[in-house]
Amino acid sequence: MSNNIVKIGIPSKGRLRSGVLNIFKKKKLKILSERGERDLFGFIKGKKNIVIYYLHAREIVERLADGSLDIGFSGYDLLMESEINIQKKVTVKKKYNFGEATLVVAIPDDWIDVQTMPDLEEIAFEFKDKKRNRLRIATKYPNLTRQFMFSRGVTQFKLVKSLGATEIYPFTGSSEIIADITSSGATLKANKLRILKDGIILKSQACLMTPKKNKEVELLKVF
Repeated sequence: MSNNIVKIGIPSKGRLRSGVLNIFKKKKLKILSERGERDLFGFIKGKKNIVIYYLHAREIVERLADGSLDIGFSGYDLLMESEINIQKKVTVKKKYNFGEATLVVAIPDDWIDVQTMPDLEEIAFEFKDKKRNRLRIATKYPNLTRQFMFSRGVTQFKLVKSLGATEIYPFTGSSEIIADITSSGATLKANKLRILKDGIILKSQACLMTPKKNKEVELLKVF
């Protein structure tokens, strides 16, 4: 493929995809696909040197780091969750006012004596001393969760990898609490979970990113 080809990664599903496609629409960049909406490849009408790849938002960050994408749209949370060596190779060029969400620590409503991270630290030690087990935290964000817990003095815990709806884990005996991404908190509330008063790990939003060692891309000025 020619070095003049500009490779752009767009999230393949969800609100990030919708928001990014809206950016292209506003900039009058019409994305076309030969096989319709389910096509994993696309191109921009009138710009033969641009190729669109529809990828998982997490993969976009990795492909930017290895240089196989020139421009990528993804969430700030996914960049910060990635390994340090990946973060060092990616630059955030712009942040947008969509895809906004917050990674939080949430606990069951009936833990009435636990309101803050210091309270959680006490509970974690109680679990270790009385139950001979570590407090389990279900999450899809192990790196950010681990860093946050240690920074708040909570050391007696065990991370449980979430493979689906994280909110259900405390009620199936799979974990005691969770660290999950939320937009409004409504889903947590509906599932009888609440956010600790000082349990905000990270605020996120949609971002335009490039590799740090990227070639000059004229199209960047458009976004």
